[in-house]
Amino acid sequence: MSEKALMRSEVPESSTWNLEHLFLSEEEWNRELELVAASAEEVTRFRGRLGESAATLLDCLNAREAVSERATKVGAYAHLRQTEDSTNPDNQARAARSGDAMTRLFAQFTFIDSEILALEDGTIERYLQEEPGLADFERSLKRLLAQKPHRLSPETEQLLASMSEVRGAPYRTYLRGKLADMTFESVEVEGRRYPVSFASFETDYEMSANTELRRSSFASFSKGLYAYRNTFAETYATEVKQQVVLSRLRGYDSVTQMLLEPQQVTEEMYGAILDTIQEELAPHMRRYAELKKKILGLDKMYFCDLKAPLDPDYSPSISYEEACKTVQSALGVLGEEYGEIVEAAFTQRWVDHGTNIGKSTGAFCSSIYGVHSYILMSWSDNMRGAFTLAHEVGHAGHLMLAARNQRMINARPSLYFIEAPSTMNELLLAEHLRSGSDDKRLRRWVIMQLLNTYYHNFVTHLLEGELQRRVYARAMNDQPLTAKVLSDLKGDVISGFWGDALEMTEDAKLTWMRQPHYYMGLYPYTYSAGLTLSTAMMQIIREEGQPAIDRWLETLKAGGSKTPLELAKMAGVDMSDPATIRSAVSYVGSLIDDLHELFEEEAQ
Repeated sequence: MSEKALMRSEVPESSTWNLEHLFLSEEEWNRELELVAASAEEVTRFRGRLGESAATLLDCLNAREAVSERATKVGAYAHLRQTEDSTNPDNQARAARSGDAMTRLFAQFTFIDSEILALEDGTIERYLQEEPGLADFERSLKRLLAQKPHRLSPETEQLLASMSEVRGAPYRTYLRGKLADMTFESVEVEGRRYPVSFASFETDYEMSANTELRRSSFASFSKGLYAYRNTFAETYATEVKQQVVLSRLRGYDSVTQMLLEPQQVTEEMYGAILDTIQEELAPHMRRYAELKKKILGLDKMYFCDLKAPLDPDYSPSISYEEACKTVQSALGVLGEEYGEIVEAAFTQRWVDHGTNIGKSTGAFCSSIYGVHSYILMSWSDNMRGAFTLAHEVGHAGHLMLAARNQRMINARPSLYFIEAPSTMNELLLAEHLRSGSDDKRLRRWVIMQLLNTYYHNFVTHLLEGELQRRVYARAMNDQPLTAKVLSDLKGDVISGFWGDALEMTEDAKLTWMRQPHYYMGLYPYTYSAGLTLSTAMMQIIREEGQPAIDRWLETLKAGGSKTPLELAKMAGVDMSDPATIRSAVSYVGSLIDDLHELFEEEAQ
């Protein structure tokens, strides 16, 4: 870890992504922004005409898709520049310009859905029979018709669309405070000073074997969060309130029902993930926490100790370049086409892996239809980073295969499915590392990496999902959401899961302030759904080999052309069966059993 947090200009170019694949220059982006903003007429010329014929509707939908593809590219460039350094005023201004322009553009397209829903019953079904070219749009058209009871007047729909940039203000305010304004005090450990930031804490110190560094940096990190607690609480409360208002305007029974509809997920499916994993995984994870406490010789087990390495003397470091080779080798089983995507990601600078002030925390993959994917992460020379890299390139491989095989309208699957391909890659990486060595210590280390994956998806994100469930329940009953309420709710969620295995502190309760996922609808729980699916799929691959891999690749190519349950079934997994969830949880328990056994063998 560098003694000094770098500015963006100080990061080596080789560690940054090459956005020239999108636009060669700022001037080219500006020209395209203006051209796209002026292209609305290509679509609005169909206003009032969608009842003319099936051919007219097809021409309109094709025009909207063509403009949307160009607009997505323009918006992606502004977004990526903003995430690489949110302190840069040029990036801030560009993102604002892009957001305003895209909002105005898409607000003009709301007439399409309104006119389709106003057509006489049976018209769309007749159009689909008359015009073969509408086949690609059949699924989206039928989904739109199903939403008819919740649609508002055309004027109101256009107004809401024109306000989308304003409605996104809570999320942008959160990010601006977190990435541009918030500062943390450095800490001194064993005579050395360590600068603390979101990136340094979450990618390095939180996983440090040095207990003093881990705990003191968490204290500094939490102190920085605490100073913003009231601002962030008001920001999040505003996000929740607008969702509540919108759900009532549209006549939904609850916010949850409204947010699950675009995911094509029932409340039963949603509840099954949250309830089953929390209830059945908690005993396993408490045993894991007790094992960590014992092996590491800790006085007490605090929240900031949960990611401490169990074997601090065996924590293989790895460079970014070495990690790329390892991941590429592990994913070789997915075939030539997939492998070419992975190689291109690593050799053509699709990945921004440097660390600098103002850069977004965590990791994400942004897949731009018609171009390629971009990945953001902060590299810290530890093998956990290789699993993150495999995860994000899993999104890239999935969405690029989908884009090659599906129209833009059908390329992206439900959020319920979206994390399955990424977590599958983590499981494939673990399998590769385990199969390549008979070293018991390496086997133990790989098990711990797998447990990190399950911790991330089955604990961190799942408990975010549980907090969301409680927050929305309060909001639907018009109960206030203050900093104290949010901290108390988060504390209850953490304590309920970990029980006596964890010493609860006020700092731990502030973790509701760390993740941006709360501003993304019901996204957090989908990490657990995706990992449940990939765990089941990995078991099938072990049993069947190539036929299962072939089905998996065909499922990835299907993109969003099917519901999440249909996609899972296409791969060979029944996500409607609660036994699938319980089996995934049992697998986590077996990993913890193996870990206990390996440590006991070493102690003998």
